Amino acid sequence: MRDNGSECLMTVDGTDFRIHEPMPFSQVWYSHKHCGPGLRYEIGVCIQMGWIVWVNGPYPCGDFPDLEIFRLYLKDLLRDGERVETDEGYSGDMSIRTTSDFEGNRDWKIMKACAMARHEMINGLFKRFNILSYVYRGNRDKHYLIFHAIAC
Repeated sequence: MRDNGSECLMTVDGTDFRIHEPMPFSQVWYSHKHCGPGLRYEIGVCIQMGWIVWVNGPYPCGDFPDLEIFRLYLKDLLRDGERVETDEGYSGDMSIRTTSDFEGNRDWKIMKACAMARHEMINGLFKRFNILSYVYRGNRDKHYLIFHAIAC
């Protein structure tokens, strides 16, 4: 909606949610953000509207960095020449535009900062729901149902 011809139509970022330590212990669940086990989701937000337009996950935090999750699905769905705005955790792919792409362009950096701040606010809204802000102790295979319901 409101496509203005820009090559970037959405911001993309990963967000981690804490889970109960799976047994047996495995590093594949380790989230550096929480210093413990977690599930990671990739969220895309429309720059023009501020709506959540993409949700992908969950993935074990330790096995799937943000860039790898992006390359698994979303990258293949982008149109020719289309890119996404991300933070520095995604650098290293031509389909991604990070802050370092704006060296010397103050206006672009400000617009990028506004778009990413809105995205971080949406990530924070997920954590307003107690079930996602504390350690999730339910069935790990059903976590995505709760996450998707909250995203809607």
